[in-house]
Amino acid sequence: MTTTFRLPDLGEGLPEAEIITWHVEEGQQIKTDDLLVSVETAKAVVEVPSPVTGRISRLYASEGDMVETGAPLVDFEETGETEETGKTEAAGNTAEDSPPARDDSGTVVGSMPSSDDVLVETARAGSRRGGQRAPKAAPAARALAEELAVTLDDVAASGSAGQITPEDVRAHAEARDAAAARGKAPERGPWRGGVLRGPRRAMAKSMSASGAQVVPCTVFDDADIEHWREPRAITERLLRAMVAGCRAEPALNGFFNAEDERLEAAERIDIAMAVDTPDGLIVPVVRDAANKSLIELRADVDHVKQATRTRSIRPQDMLDYTITLSNFGMLAGRYATPVIVPPTVAILGSGMLQRDLVPVLGGIEVHRRIPLSLTFDHRCITGGEACRFLAAVITDLSQPE
Repeated sequence: MTTTFRLPDLGEGLPEAEIITWHVEEGQQIKTDDLLVSVETAKAVVEVPSPVTGRISRLYASEGDMVETGAPLVDFEETGETEETGKTEAAGNTAEDSPPARDDSGTVVGSMPSSDDVLVETARAGSRRGGQRAPKAAPAARALAEELAVTLDDVAASGSAGQITPEDVRAHAEARDAAAARGKAPERGPWRGGVLRGPRRAMAKSMSASGAQVVPCTVFDDADIEHWREPRAITERLLRAMVAGCRAEPALNGFFNAEDERLEAAERIDIAMAVDTPDGLIVPVVRDAANKSLIELRADVDHVKQATRTRSIRPQDMLDYTITLSNFGMLAGRYATPVIVPPTVAILGSGMLQRDLVPVLGGIEVHRRIPLSLTFDHRCITGGEACRFLAAVITDLSQPE
């Protein structure tokens, strides 16, 4: 019996994904839940398991192709038939007597509802320019890369057919660590150029939506952190300060529906963190920040950063955030005009730590200060609300701990 498995909705509601690595080939036997293919959506690399046991009779797309969600991906010749079915097939059915192919709806990985529809459509695909491909790696190599925080784009492959092996990952990690010990910054993966894919493509769509819908306004100020007892706790302190801002002005922690002209404050504070990667901007989410201690926030930050660097972040960990933090000051820059992604209504930008001359009673001192840039959607947020939010952020950041 032939079963057609379609590219499932991987939980992001995105229209397509790119084939990164096939872990099977036509004619190969595969078991249920064995790794079938690795695909890259606009936000994450997702490994798709086989929904059935059988033989691969057809692959509908090649590595590097873009495939629409719901489009056919693989044909299986299932080998899990009943004894009665096997006897009938042994007797030799004619084409007219053979059962029609089953077609997986592709809505959930592993869900294989039957259908009498005849498969006629094909995947919409477009190859990379110049024959460039995403890195090929065995599952063991990918797992090791995640463990060692290695970006596969940076690894030189020595395996057959250009595949990255665990030894390649380990060698790259050792070289990276040795370079770090010498004070040399790790090399970034090359920008391939050409058609935007993955996170860069998602960024283009988000920025286009923002430019078409949002009426942005930005206010700037500085937070004095000279009296911090833990000077390295910048990110978790920023997250906690944003919680204070949201409590002072809940309207900034929510969503604006332009069609209904409705502004809704969210019940929970889920803060997205814009993370720069060689592949583009990826935005994981720190959940329920209001109910976490600084230690818990630090653990969350460390986790999402590592998962983002290794592209192992789950799709659901980048959805449904209520407000955004852009800590661009880790790289360079003092102030900026961060871009809001609708339907959210605010984003806080944090610039590079500065040492400024500050007037104090009886003279002038040099204090450490964090430059802050708050962009808000002026369609639904007033300047007063934005300033009160920013004032609460500054007050929280000025606390010693």
